[in-house]
Amino acid sequence: MPTMPDTHVQPNILIIGQAGRLAYEALLFAVSLRAASPDYVGKLFVAEPQPNDLWDQDPRMPHPVKEALEAQGAHIVPFENEFFGQSYPHGNKIEALKALPADEPFIFFDSDTLITGDLGRIRFDFNRPAASMRRGPTWPVEELYWPGYSAIWKSLYDRFGLDFESSLDLSQPDEYWERYLYFNAGWFYGADPAEFGARFTRYATSIRDDPPAELVIQPLYPWLDQIALPLVIHSLGGGRPGLGLHGLDGQVTYHYRYLPLLYATASDATVAFLEKITAPNKVKKVLKQHEAYKRIIFQNKGAKIRALFDRSNLPRKEQAIRKKLRSEGLWMR
Repeated sequence: MPTMPDTHVQPNILIIGQAGRLAYEALLFAVSLRAASPDYVGKLFVAEPQPNDLWDQDPRMPHPVKEALEAQGAHIVPFENEFFGQSYPHGNKIEALKALPADEPFIFFDSDTLITGDLGRIRFDFNRPAASMRRGPTWPVEELYWPGYSAIWKSLYDRFGLDFESSLDLSQPDEYWERYLYFNAGWFYGADPAEFGARFTRYATSIRDDPPAELVIQPLYPWLDQIALPLVIHSLGGGRPGLGLHGLDGQVTYHYRYLPLLYATASDATVAFLEKITAPNKVKKVLKQHEAYKRIIFQNKGAKIRALFDRSNLPRKEQAIRKKLRSEGLWMR
């Protein structure tokens, strides 16, 4: 009989930590993980890019942040950029996979994510990788002379010898964006980070360096990771997430993207959780070193942000939220 996948394995977690905002997001992620999932046994790895010719400035995190991360049980692992760097920081999530232990299941999260529930209850099938469906029709971009969704996506599947037809959601109409396999790269998982990362790197650099003719008028930045990701997942036998992943982008994780957006849109319970876990002095004294965290969480600007919006009737487009925050002097990154 075939061996059934072990859906109770708790995978290693990978996030990126680097100079600037992401360092403090990484610390907040680690604090939220330990608070919301204290019994989670998978290791938390914080991958830190190292200075080299691909960076204009030193991308490493400040030492107080590193010390605070280690106090939360995080393992800080360095990695060298070979293909991306300053020109495309999103590429860190691709190259950092090589810093993880090979042949051990993993899940990657964007650093601007809160763990708000028991991550250990998520049931992963590592024989079938998947990624976040919290996405919109961001790519490909409809242009006057573009060849259409099918032609663009098929050119990419053909490039890597993949079966295009089996990736389609046939419940969606032809030339409608949801028919095509497309993810938000805010989280994704797999069985082996070495294999996943090598394939992700090969696909992304091939698309960047020699895009198919069908992509000639398409923007590749900042979407390159999300263009390559569905190809990688499909090539490894994966696809759209199943019911076992219910809770990711739900009760278990919250991808807030920027702190002002969290305060504008998150539930009262999520904001209360955030403020509770950042209250201890050992956490507060580090987070206060970043201006946005200092002002929004600890100087009560967050309350002013929340007063501007009705969570039950938010603007349909995020741009409207950002515009309102800027007009009030409350947009911070």
